[in-house]
Amino acid sequence: MALAFIMAVMPSPPALPVSDKLQHAAAFLVLALLGRWAYPETRKRTLLLGLAAFGALIEVVQALPIVGRDSDPLDWVADVSAALAVFLIIALWPHPKTR
Repeated sequence: MALAFIMAVMPSPPALPVSDKLQHAAAFLVLALLGRWAYPETRKRTLLLGLAAFGALIEVVQALPIVGRDSDPLDWVADVSAALAVFLIIALWPHPKTR
């Protein structure tokens, strides 16, 4: 999370050959996977709300003039959509039966 936050609020982030929305989605896909792996007993809704709040925090900080970045609500939509996709895939993935 720290790396994602730092990259999101750097005044001049490294230029990547993919769109900003794709960068947000990729970051939150990874964060959702790591969150689910690290906290398997935590409710998915709780993790999703936490990631949504983190994405909103990033956009609020990016809106601060001192940061020198542009805030875009669609970035937050990309964040939440990616995290939600991870949780949906995990929920639909067939799990081996336990004995």
